[in-house]
Amino acid sequence: MTALFRKIKAFLVVYYAYMLEYRAELLLWVLANSLPLIMMGVWSQAATGGQFSLTALDFARYFIAVFVVRQFTIVWVIWDFEREVVEGKLSPRLLQPIDPVWHHVAGHASERLARLPFSTGLVILFFILYPQAFWWPNLMGLIGGILAIVLAFTLRFIIQYTFALFAFWVERATAIEQLWFLFYLFLSGMIAPLDLFPDAVRNVVEWTPFPYLIYFPVSLLVGIPTPVAKGFAIMLAWCGLGLLINRWLWRRGIKHYSGMGA
Repeated sequence: MTALFRKIKAFLVVYYAYMLEYRAELLLWVLANSLPLIMMGVWSQAATGGQFSLTALDFARYFIAVFVVRQFTIVWVIWDFEREVVEGKLSPRLLQPIDPVWHHVAGHASERLARLPFSTGLVILFFILYPQAFWWPNLMGLIGGILAIVLAFTLRFIIQYTFALFAFWVERATAIEQLWFLFYLFLSGMIAPLDLFPDAVRNVVEWTPFPYLIYFPVSLLVGIPTPVAKGFAIMLAWCGLGLLINRWLWRRGIKHYSGMGA
C-alpha cells in the first residue's frame, strides 16, 4: 500500500509541476469555460420579464454552480490520446509496468489543483459584484454535491477515453467527441436548467448520462429537488457500462496497434 501511495504521489507531483509551466494559459482555460456566466446573464434577464419556475436569483445561483462544476469535470484526454497514437508516442508507455491511462488521470487531477486559485478567484469576484446570489449548501447537499462532482468527472473521463480508443482505427477520433459535445451542451444543463424542458423530453433524458455530468451535481449544490438515490445509481450504472466497453475496445485496439508495427 505504501508503494502504491508513493507512485500516486510521484505522478501527481510530476504532472502538477508540468501544469505549472502553463499557469498563464490556465487562466485563459478557466475563462474559456465561462459560457455558464454568459448564460446566467441571458436567463436572469429573461426571468425578469417572463414566467419561469426559477427567479433571476435562482438562475444566478444555478449558473455559478454550473461554472464551478465545469471547472472540476472538464476532460481533454481524447486529444492527448489521439496524438499519442497517431504520432507513435504511445509505444514507450506500453513498455512501462502501468496502464497508460493513469498518466492522463494524473494530468487531469494535477490540472485541477493548478487551476483552483484562478477558479476560486473568479467565484469570489462574482459574489463580491453580486452579493445577493451568495448561498452555502446545507451539509447533505455539500457532501452529495462533492460526491456527484467526483462521479461526474469519472463518468465524463470514461466516456471520452472510450471515444479516444477509436484512434486505434481512425485518425480523427476527436470528431466523435465533437458530435457528442453537441448533445452534451444542450442536455447536460449547461445551456439551461432541465426544469425548463418539457416533461416528455426530461423523462427520456434522465436515463441518459448527460444530466448527471452537470445538472445533477448542480441541483444538489443549489438545493433543486432531485431523486438523489436514483441519480447516483444511474451514474454508477453508466460508469460500469462505460468501463466494460472501454476495456473491450482497449484489448482489441492494442492488438490492432501492435499489428501496425508499434
